[in-house]
Amino acid sequence: MNQPLRDRTADPKQLHVNLFEMNCVSHIVHGMWVHPDNNRHRFNDLDYWTELAQLLEYGTFDGVFLADVIGAYDAFGEGPRAALEEALQIPSNDPLLLIPAMAQVTRNLGFGATFSTTYEPPFAFARRMSTLDHLTKGRVGWNIVTSYLPNAARNFGLEGEVPHDHRYEIADEYLDVLYKLWEGSWDDDAVIQDRARRIYTDPTKVRHIDHVGEHFRVAGPHLSQPSLQRTPVLFQASGSPAGLEFAARHAEVVFTGGLTAADVRRNIANTRARVAAQGRDPYAIKFVVQAGVIVARTDEAVAAKLDSYKQLMSARGALVHAQSDIDLLAYPRELAIGEIVGARAKGSASGIGRGVLAGFDPKWTVGQVLERLEAFDRDRYFIAGTPTVVADAIERWLDEDDIDGINLRQYLSYETARDFIELVVPELRRRGRFRERYRDGETLRERLFGAGHARLPADHFGARYRDPANLKVPPRPLRFPAPTAAAGTHG
Repeated sequence: MNQPLRDRTADPKQLHVNLFEMNCVSHIVHGMWVHPDNNRHRFNDLDYWTELAQLLEYGTFDGVFLADVIGAYDAFGEGPRAALEEALQIPSNDPLLLIPAMAQVTRNLGFGATFSTTYEPPFAFARRMSTLDHLTKGRVGWNIVTSYLPNAARNFGLEGEVPHDHRYEIADEYLDVLYKLWEGSWDDDAVIQDRARRIYTDPTKVRHIDHVGEHFRVAGPHLSQPSLQRTPVLFQASGSPAGLEFAARHAEVVFTGGLTAADVRRNIANTRARVAAQGRDPYAIKFVVQAGVIVARTDEAVAAKLDSYKQLMSARGALVHAQSDIDLLAYPRELAIGEIVGARAKGSASGIGRGVLAGFDPKWTVGQVLERLEAFDRDRYFIAGTPTVVADAIERWLDEDDIDGINLRQYLSYETARDFIELVVPELRRRGRFRERYRDGETLRERLFGAGHARLPADHFGARYRDPANLKVPPRPLRFPAPTAAAGTHG
């Protein structure tokens, strides 16, 4: 399914870029909150978010992408103490509530927010997203997740996690309900605002959805009139077979990755094949990776910045985030991890601590593993350098890996975004790789897929409900592959 590598001399692909954020102190780069120039402690302050939104709009970013979790990372040390001390995604606040404030101070910036399909019913969420689409004039997207933390399950009254693939079965029906509400409950011309007859909405053009399924019963009608996009742009991270099948049916933007360019191209090709099998255009989907960019005007300044970040990185934070039940910091750094695994296997069925050590050679020492966990500069999508070096790397990612964009990982707020805007964006513009300006008034979907594409494409699964007759037709079940031992739990 892969197309030939892009010819750089003809119509160069432009970069889509979001700032990767979370309404908390420590998101994914742990330990950096203590840096004196970091603003992370201001996350409870609305001014932090409005200032950030204005900065990103000045830099013509596609948007800000807001991650979220609904539980604590509490496996490390058998409780949330370490996560609380590290401020690792706790305390954290609701990402959806930030969007109206950021939209108020911008005209074009897009917003992507994470919300889980597993624990809260779809009807209320449908209205919440329609409200945001109205308030932002069509600038909102949704990152679909099913939630993986055991503490999240306990927070919503369950004894343990819903099994991985079953979460996707629930999510598939959840999306079915949402499409019926967003796409099918109201006709485009239902709102007539006839003052003479004192009729705001033509009731013959609004209908119940009367959904009755295995997991949800929803009568409708949808409470919000149609918004510009109706369905928000649909984002999803995929790793497991079930997650990939789900993404093939529903996602418009897929977060992907890999250790090499060949890995990434293979992942993209496999996803495109699954998308085609769902009857969708396999090239009408965007692929985004998480990327780290550290940039300065000179090599010396780059090295100094990189070194200062490395000094603050927290290995403990990385262990907490990995849900490790092994505290490697309690062992001598020269001890081989094979000895730890062997000793634990004798007294515990878990043995390797939720897979934290599974990918390492048993001959590696504790010190080597900790250094690797602390490292943030060894990924395929990490680059530290001057603007030309960074732009060269981004061009390789676009052309050789076949990606469409990046979620820019933050090291310092607002330094990471400001450096990218002041140093990288001008260089990318010189190369024809980044927009000069926004197309005023475009929706987020139009920014990604072109003018005139504010709505879901006709071949998307959700578009079928534009025909009211299809509201009563049972959807085609989404068949998930049998789970394997290699299947991930997060995707």
